[in-house]
Amino acid sequence: MCFFLCLRIHQKHPPSEPGPICESFRSDRSMRQPPNFATEPLNSCNLSERSCEALSSVLSSHSSSLRVLDLSLNDLNDSGLEMLSVGLKSPQCKLNQLRLSGCLVSQRGGAALASALSSAPSHLRELDLSYNHPGPSAELLTTLQDQLIFILVFCVFSPSDFCDLTLDPHSSHRKLKLSDNNKKVTHVREEQPYPDHQDRFDYWLQILCSTGLTGRCYWEVQWSGRVEISVSYRGIRRKERSHVSLFGGNDQSWSLRCSEDGFSVCHNNNQTFLPQPWSSSFERVAVFVDCPAGSLSFYTVSSDQLTHLHTFNTTFTHTLLPGFWLHYGSSVSLCPTDSPSSV
Repeated sequence: MCFFLCLRIHQKHPPSEPGPICESFRSDRSMRQPPNFATEPLNSCNLSERSCEALSSVLSSHSSSLRVLDLSLNDLNDSGLEMLSVGLKSPQCKLNQLRLSGCLVSQRGGAALASALSSAPSHLRELDLSYNHPGPSAELLTTLQDQLIFILVFCVFSPSDFCDLTLDPHSSHRKLKLSDNNKKVTHVREEQPYPDHQDRFDYWLQILCSTGLTGRCYWEVQWSGRVEISVSYRGIRRKERSHVSLFGGNDQSWSLRCSEDGFSVCHNNNQTFLPQPWSSSFERVAVFVDCPAGSLSFYTVSSDQLTHLHTFNTTFTHTLLPGFWLHYGSSVSLCPTDSPSSV
């Protein structure tokens, strides 16, 4: 089936329905004459890795005028994106918008995409990588976003990932005061009349949430002062005065430290300062953890828009609990939202 025939038939189908052009990209590999059209919706067409080899040829053709390519919700995987990236790095590629939402892209595919965009002049102005897991390559793409001036839609979670959390009074240090039905905690001077409990933090001004995390979980917190937003294994020590009980100070916990001085992350007592400067509009943080994938990401939230701060990539071996450390006068509130902010 040649492209002229495919295009002629495709005009009879609404854009929302997969027309015969989808079949063309599945099966046709000869394509003597590449298409000469500006926009092609190929979302939800059951395309696979092999289809990307044909699309790569289209992007690198002298006669192609393709400007918008929507491949969302196709199982392209990393190998498919690697094939597509060959066409993206071609000087002949004039693509303005590339949509890859939900294409099963992970670190290898994200790295191939970042390499393609950095190796040749790019006309790209919008890149949608939502609902993928590019891992550390996300930082490379975020850097390219600033250099090449394109819009990066980068979100790895969906509304169904939202977690409704509650603070656990049994774990709370006695100088942390709970309010708003255990949705807010404030560091106060007076000790609270909490009973003795084996789960209580006795030295560090810390508290955990009551529900363990499994699968994919997203939540947002509003903070003020100087705080740490963390996840920890349930087995973290509670009574010691050393770093073995401090969030981020051991191999049991991962932490984002927030203050007017800026942001830093810490795990196993290794601290890394982040380039993102503090702003009064950034006193809301989103957290997303994908337990099976071993990823933990932090974002600032401003006007319901997310800005990526840092992603930890590891292997989680035990149930995780959200937790917080608070300096005197600081507070943290679990945000009552039923859907994630947008990117």
